[in-house]
Amino acid sequence: MDDLFYYLEMNTKFNDFTWMIGGEAGFGIQSAGHYFALACSRAGLYIFGNAEYPSLIRGGHNSNVIRVADFDISVHKEDLDLLLAMNKETLDLHVKELVAGGGAIYDADVVKEYQFPAGVKAYAVPLKKLAMEFGKGDITRNTVGLGATFALIGFEIERYEAILQEAFAKKGEVIIANNIAAARAGFDYIRNNYKVEEFEFKLMSVEGQPKRIMITGNDAICMGAIKAGVKFVAEYPMTPSSSVLHFMANNAKNYHVIVKHTEDELAAMNMVVGASWAGVRAMTATSGGGFALMAEAVGMAGMIETPVVIYEAMRGGPSTGLPTRTEQSDLRFVMHASQGEFPRMVVAPADYVDHFYKTFEAFNVADKYQMPVLIVSDKHMAETIKNIEPFDVQDLKVDRGWLLRDQAEVEKLRENGYKTVDDGFMRYKFEDNGISPRVLPGMKGGRHRAATDEHDETGDLTETEENRNAMHAKRMRKLEYCLKDLPAPVVVGPAEDGSFTPGPAYPDADITFVTWGSPRDGLLEAMQLLKKDGVKANLLTIIYFIPFHTEEVKAALSSARFKVGVEMNYEGQMCAYLAEKTGIFMDEKILKWSGRQFTAHELYDRTKKLLAK
Repeated sequence: MDDLFYYLEMNTKFNDFTWMIGGEAGFGIQSAGHYFALACSRAGLYIFGNAEYPSLIRGGHNSNVIRVADFDISVHKEDLDLLLAMNKETLDLHVKELVAGGGAIYDADVVKEYQFPAGVKAYAVPLKKLAMEFGKGDITRNTVGLGATFALIGFEIERYEAILQEAFAKKGEVIIANNIAAARAGFDYIRNNYKVEEFEFKLMSVEGQPKRIMITGNDAICMGAIKAGVKFVAEYPMTPSSSVLHFMANNAKNYHVIVKHTEDELAAMNMVVGASWAGVRAMTATSGGGFALMAEAVGMAGMIETPVVIYEAMRGGPSTGLPTRTEQSDLRFVMHASQGEFPRMVVAPADYVDHFYKTFEAFNVADKYQMPVLIVSDKHMAETIKNIEPFDVQDLKVDRGWLLRDQAEVEKLRENGYKTVDDGFMRYKFEDNGISPRVLPGMKGGRHRAATDEHDETGDLTETEENRNAMHAKRMRKLEYCLKDLPAPVVVGPAEDGSFTPGPAYPDADITFVTWGSPRDGLLEAMQLLKKDGVKANLLTIIYFIPFHTEEVKAALSSARFKVGVEMNYEGQMCAYLAEKTGIFMDEKILKWSGRQFTAHELYDRTKKLLAK
């Protein structure tokens, strides 16, 4: 508390801080960022972390940016307050991003002389020397650097020490002691050689905060799937979806999930269709290139009316494109993948909480309407970390739809007209809502065919005009009924308390943003910045693309004065789709396709330029 009063007198900036660690792959850049974020989260602070790495097998420049605040945050900033540079390349690339008064901790053993920009405070620390002396190895350089960071920002080193004890618990007391000694060495070096009170950015614990979990979007996808009862996961790893496979494999035993690392993406999709046809909730995960290989099997699921859940985490394309960068360019591809027409749901979660609940919902929708459900996210949300309160699961109920799991149910339907001439079962019987009874294979009385050619109610192949018209319409009618189960999007404004969360919409907004997916959080923060300038901004976020709430979106946008579409692709795919479905065109678009995520200040600046036209 004495430190707090002292820092207040020094005009110190508290609990709104952006930190980066950078260096070559193998320097522990990502683990150090994770530990820093975890320490801050356990201190009652909000965190948001964005890691960047090149698409190389080994080497290349890696960085990890952690934003910390005492208010909820969901997007990183362009500027840095403190840079921990593990090599000279990191200084060359990022020192220009430091704000005036910001600092750079660098390895005095590696960088002997460096010309820092005016206003940047330099902190030379012999990271390698201290690592060898106290950590007993060069590998602990990042640990020394983190200790130095905690000293400079006035944060409790004990929180980091507790994390080190957990992280290296399986490696024994010697490794734990070495790492704690390395962290203390960095901490003490800064304290003994620099006036830490002159560095104006500080972090302080916030007491009385609820416990929060620190997750990525991919983690939330997995948690939602497990809560929904997934029992089979097949995947061929592809950035940025690969951690789904890792998460599921790590938790397979605890939740009784069979996890299969397949030989390729088509095999994964075929296995998922087969498992689901047999009655098991099944899913796969991939990115655009892998989904391209799955397209044929997605159509098969559509034709045989088998529920599957597919998670597509987008990255820059085409072809291999930008394997470790973000983009939103697969939307149209996912919506129209595979030949012909068949019902599917395409849902785009807008934040980390959405990733959990929309995944749970996806399994229910897939089962109820017996069709593929595609969850579309991007590299940014898939791999960035955020701390949130645990999910509320009390009201979540699993709905397996019209799945017959009892022989008596089958016999009752057979007695009421579902029996075929040859004593089979009418698996695809015409129903007003398009949903026919689904029966588990091997069930007595439930014999049927699952044909990928066009077929009649019994599953027998037929190409008659009358059957084609009726069967195709039966399948497509599912979307009409599915739409009624899904909440329509609503227009929101900035929160009244200044937080970066949705609030009541302005009835007379100067501008209405329309977006989908990861740009939403940056827009919510940008709207608060615009509010300070007297600009009234609203936001409409599209969650469901198929089926689509045409009338509700049309009503929401018909009275908007100035409509701006925001998305991360070149063509404005969402904007074009909205025009197709509603007849409403955006007045302007803010688009980005560099592989880097929008930040709030970038969106603010580009909006101000549009308003100034």
